[in-house]
Amino acid sequence: MGKNVILKIEKGSIAEELGIEPGDILVSINDKDVKDVFDYRYFIQDEYIEVGIEKADGEEWLLEIEKEEYEDLGIIFEKGLMDKARSCSNKCIFCFIDQLPKGMRDTLYFKDDDTRLSFLQGNYVSLTNMKDDDIDRIIFYHLSPINISVHTTDMELRKFMLKNPASVKIMKYIKRFFDAGIEMNFQIVLCKGINDGKYLEKSIRDLSEFIPRGVSLSVVPFGMTKFRDKLQKIELFDKKDCCDIIDMVEKIQKEFFEQFGTKFVFLSDEFYIKAERNLHSAEFYEGFFQLENGVGMLSLMEKEFFERFRVLKGDNKKRHISIATGSAAYKFILNLTYELTKKFKYTKIDVYEIKNDFFGNEITVSGLLTGGDIIKQLYGKNLGDLLLIPDNAFRTGDTVMIDDVDIKDIEKELKCKIKPSSCEGGKFIDDILF
Repeated sequence: MGKNVILKIEKGSIAEELGIEPGDILVSINDKDVKDVFDYRYFIQDEYIEVGIEKADGEEWLLEIEKEEYEDLGIIFEKGLMDKARSCSNKCIFCFIDQLPKGMRDTLYFKDDDTRLSFLQGNYVSLTNMKDDDIDRIIFYHLSPINISVHTTDMELRKFMLKNPASVKIMKYIKRFFDAGIEMNFQIVLCKGINDGKYLEKSIRDLSEFIPRGVSLSVVPFGMTKFRDKLQKIELFDKKDCCDIIDMVEKIQKEFFEQFGTKFVFLSDEFYIKAERNLHSAEFYEGFFQLENGVGMLSLMEKEFFERFRVLKGDNKKRHISIATGSAAYKFILNLTYELTKKFKYTKIDVYEIKNDFFGNEITVSGLLTGGDIIKQLYGKNLGDLLLIPDNAFRTGDTVMIDDVDIKDIEKELKCKIKPSSCEGGKFIDDILF
């Protein structure tokens, strides 16, 4: 077990009051070793705890702490998990990481399959890399909800898709979570001619047996880059395919809503865009359990946009704003900004569809835009006062895009001020106007 080195102390926290400092090491809580973040969270729940700290000079402290139940100490550790993240042993036929080009930063090639990241950050886990002891620990700590990548409930097909014999344990583990009251969100990455059609319907119906602990199921299409040499051949869904998938799923949604009071299964926005079907209203998505999977993301943005739009009054201020976005959201953003310019008559907004030459034009989401493509496709254009780039295209908490191009580099090349823009509809308006 590695040392739990403290990176930062939150201001006004218990830890600051007690003199704990960055560089100190958390040794124990209540005389017990702290294996990882879940041990830490569990041990600090009590109103009275004893915390062992090793100072930077080697001095050892034992701190007796009285606090509110569940009150946090205000400690941030060098390793968010306080342990190594567990890597994935699957060789999924649809894995996006296997489709990355060589030469990118090392962290992009790490495949995680860690339930702790599922609980903390919303990552999806396949459960293939887990043992019964790991399941026991999740149940003991009642880590809920857990996001689970299922892909299919046909076990022979799942072995083929994940290339891992251990993948057949999933339904047993899901049943144990269900019995223990652990909430679960499921995911299916849909591959044409492989786990769609009758296999998709079987998976949806099998997983619906875990309602209400099974809170939701998202279905997202396989994404293909141009770097698939020597990988399993998978075709992409066309417009008709997407229409057929929508029709099948919406029939099941209606049935489930009448039976369970929830639609349970939801398709990502990409299916509706490719099928050229209207998006559903925000209310359709029952609370957006799988927003990060692109399920209802545009519907929510539209709702937030018009809530903010309705309370604004137009002005006479002259503005020229440019917006870069991916192909998938291009028409959607164009329509929103058209409404905005009708109220703000002196505001000019140019929306640019950025083709993803870096990964291949089949990648259309804004979260995978690259600085290089933006520079190449907007170079020499009059971008006005400001260029907005979706904030989900930047590394979290940073100004660097996935191809390691920094926002400053883009500003220098395009000779324009750049601002990451929010995907929250109201803030998106404010990014344009203010």
